[in-house]
Amino acid sequence: MHDSRNVLFIIIDQLRADCVFGELAEYVDLPNLRAFADDAVSFHRHYSVVNPCGPSRASILTGQYAMNHRSVRNGTPLRHDTPNIATEMRKSGYMPLLFGYTDTSQDPRAYPANDPALKSYEFPMNGFHEMTEMRLEMSYPWQSHLINRGYKFDKYWDVYKPVSPTGGAPKLNDPALYAAEDSDTAFLTNSFLNTMPAYRQESWFAHLTYIRPHPPLVAPAPFNDMYSPEKLPLPNRLESKEAEKALHRFFAPLIRKANAASFVEGFPELEETDENIKTLRSIYLGLASEVDQHIGRVLQYLKDSGQYDNTLIVLTADHGEMLGDRHSWGKMTVYDAAYHTPLIIRAPGKSSQAGQVVQEFTESIDLTPTILDWVGQEIPNSMDGRSLLPFLDGQTPANWKTYAFSELDFGDPISETPWQEDLGTTALDSNLCRMRDERFTLVEFAADLPPLLFDHTKGGELENVADHPDYQSDLARLTRQMLRHQMKNRDQTLAMSMITEDGAVTRSRHK
Repeated sequence: MHDSRNVLFIIIDQLRADCVFGELAEYVDLPNLRAFADDAVSFHRHYSVVNPCGPSRASILTGQYAMNHRSVRNGTPLRHDTPNIATEMRKSGYMPLLFGYTDTSQDPRAYPANDPALKSYEFPMNGFHEMTEMRLEMSYPWQSHLINRGYKFDKYWDVYKPVSPTGGAPKLNDPALYAAEDSDTAFLTNSFLNTMPAYRQESWFAHLTYIRPHPPLVAPAPFNDMYSPEKLPLPNRLESKEAEKALHRFFAPLIRKANAASFVEGFPELEETDENIKTLRSIYLGLASEVDQHIGRVLQYLKDSGQYDNTLIVLTADHGEMLGDRHSWGKMTVYDAAYHTPLIIRAPGKSSQAGQVVQEFTESIDLTPTILDWVGQEIPNSMDGRSLLPFLDGQTPANWKTYAFSELDFGDPISETPWQEDLGTTALDSNLCRMRDERFTLVEFAADLPPLLFDHTKGGELENVADHPDYQSDLARLTRQMLRHQMKNRDQTLAMSMITEDGAVTRSRHK
């Protein structure tokens, strides 16, 4: 067999960590992900450093905090010269194969004004070789597949509306227009499996990105009603939306912006009854099970083709999902459910660590440095993350992080957001930083808004203790820690270099 060193990097869109391990895990069947975890190393305190989709993937693939790459919204350009996993893997001789999407907004300085790349935030990141275009708002190959298979729809978004099997008015959890064998998840998996056999004689790097269980929440049979809504738990929440809004001024615009109706097509007046919320949660879990089934096909292909034991497999999600928790939907918030994501890594030759669980904090910016480290490629100083390879040997790196740092921009320079309307903030100060350690979560705002502080040994995220007299020393300490974190992690692209009489000299920031 060819002595290849392959990398398969899988990102599942909007999968909560607790679906794989945690509160929701007992309600959803994910046999392939859990079997893979038994054969790999799982990281149970892994967090996205920024939301939503475009920014989170910008951070994952560049290894940078959002405060450095500044592609902070879906539609905010990423600088064209930012090193990323694709540009750096090319330096090691890998062709970066993209099956799916990176949600990258292109730098307008690098394109003519009328270039289609400047008309959508969903174009591929520089350096990737797009094998299958699979984007939520475009997906032309999948649309063509559906048309060629005889499916009828007037406009693309009609594809995401549930269809009654009897021809009557559709219910929330009626099946999708398409059969399971023709779903977006099946189509992308088939594309990967149909393409990769010819690459087995060389070292390859493939980035496989699944849209599901990202909304719109519609699933093909049998995944649409795989889980009985009445058997699912209600979301974690205070007694009312008004109680949630009273916790902090940030939450009223959030609850107004994203509601249950925005997560499904064809039900614009959907009421957020307990029954409807449970039904939407059941569809979400069904979509997660569908992704699990197809990831199982991918893993089985690697085993059957003899490539499983020479392939580094990194499996994660770009961010989480509130799913009705705290009367909220989506990921534009401050709570763990929106940032806490699953991470499972299997590296060849590390079988002694199979099934191990890492409890140290890790961040989404650590994934690209880990992959580069494994292939032997130098990690650029622009990357803020650190390699996780020592954990795969059962070792904790020296001076490892004791918290996860995340950011969120909730403003817009073109169209005012609900936060800008309600809070009077601007695009410059409509942002927050979030720091999560063993005991506390601290949230600080750029605008003149009070902080949030959650004590996870007491009331947790259900109680803001920032104003409590007993917590003032903790608040001050954590605020200083957040400031120091930002100061130490400012852009280091050239900061570790010096021009000398002998020319430019650069020191690695993490050595």
